Amino acid sequence: MVIGVDASRAVTRQRTGTEAYAYFLIQALIPLASEHNCQLRLYFNQPPHPDLFLQANHVEHVTIPLPRLWTHGRLAWELARRPPDVFYTPAHVIPYGQRVPSVATIHDVGFHFFPETHTRSQRTYLNWSTRHNGQNSRRVIVDSKATMEDLIRLYNLNPAKIDVIYPGIDPELRPVTDVGQLTAVQNKYGVIPPYLLYIGTLQPRKNLSRLIQAYMISHVDHQLVIAGKIGWRAKSLLDEIKNARSSLKQRGDLSGEDRLLLPAYIADHDKAALISGAEALLFPSLYEGFGFPVVEGNVCGTPVLCSNTSSLPEISNGAALEVDPLDLEGLATGIQRITGDEDLRHQLVSAGIVNARRFSWETAAKMVLATLKSAGS
Repeated sequence: MVIGVDASRAVTRQRTGTEAYAYFLIQALIPLASEHNCQLRLYFNQPPHPDLFLQANHVEHVTIPLPRLWTHGRLAWELARRPPDVFYTPAHVIPYGQRVPSVATIHDVGFHFFPETHTRSQRTYLNWSTRHNGQNSRRVIVDSKATMEDLIRLYNLNPAKIDVIYPGIDPELRPVTDVGQLTAVQNKYGVIPPYLLYIGTLQPRKNLSRLIQAYMISHVDHQLVIAGKIGWRAKSLLDEIKNARSSLKQRGDLSGEDRLLLPAYIADHDKAALISGAEALLFPSLYEGFGFPVVEGNVCGTPVLCSNTSSLPEISNGAALEVDPLDLEGLATGIQRITGDEDLRHQLVSAGIVNARRFSWETAAKMVLATLKSAGS
């Protein structure tokens, strides 16, 4: 069986959630495909780094660069010209009009619940692409039961064609206990212990404005580190941070810039140390189809606070302190509890270590391959 895979999102060097999903899943599929006598045909919209994915007898790289309309133009033409037995898009959209049996992963439908966190054009495209993937896939893969239920309710998708397959976590991510390594990474990014950590894209859906306000009224003696790429509509958040820094200068020994730190994107090889050294990982996002940072905190042995909405209770499975992301006072109280209650912290760490065992790219790849073989047969 020849399996075509849209690998365009995996080429990105600074990977966020869906890009990491594509990268790690394809990595895990490569050895499995060989074991199951399948050929992987990976489609790229730009030349990949030579070491990105193994090239072997059962792995073909197809680079088809085109500045615009790559998916619905160039990729669609390639699929029609040389169709695989099944086509899979792990983090994008099925090319319009093509007839190859297809499978798509739909990660979330947060734009329905918090439309104000997306532009009008984004909402239009996301709604179209979600409906298009749902209707044109032989099977649909989702990251959580919460997303499955959303698709059934909002798009009337047949539950029989949906497979819930939990993603894995970066296999290199593990607790860091070496003091020298922890200190080196903290110094690199200007982090001053004790600190609280948010890690992820800086965008409205992540609820960072309310997180900053809750941090301000919690009066905990910790640095707040907001780490990640700056996304769209970040101006209001940056203004909020500027105002908060001015207020923070009125208290404590640190300057406002040090108390509230924005170190930007964190390199993959530094992530484990940064998470491991944090007093707590804070992830009060408004909506998530999965929520990688929750499990990343679990893996690294760091207490986690997260929202009690969307997929996050399902993913944390009791291994995080859950709060209402819209309740400012409740969020502030949660910050106080997770920094001050040692029994709670130990309980969350122990539960997190157990919870993290549920998520493996090898397991995910086995289930995805089974779905692809079913759709292509």
